[in-house]
Amino acid sequence: MIEARKVELKVSTDFLKQMAGYGLATAEILYRLPDHPRLLQSYIWQDYDLAPNFPTLNKFLNFWTEKLEGPLHSVRVAHAKLIRPAEFRTVDGEFRLN
Repeated sequence: MIEARKVELKVSTDFLKQMAGYGLATAEILYRLPDHPRLLQSYIWQDYDLAPNFPTLNKFLNFWTEKLEGPLHSVRVAHAKLIRPAEFRTVDGEFRLN
């Protein structure tokens, strides 16, 4: 007797975000040290976000200004879509080689 098994497919939330239009955003954040305000420190932040408004990055920067002591000096952002429409195309035929 064949037993029916339920197959559960797990899809990465990062992949789902990419399919929804999110791209990988990288921000280089320069901030001043609280004890030595003349010195700058660098912090690299990376997450999936929507360009050009970057709501996830803005939420993080708001958290930074409200909760952390190091005042921001500058933020430089790079963004890249990892999955592009050109990477998906319909298949017109199938060829089998023996």
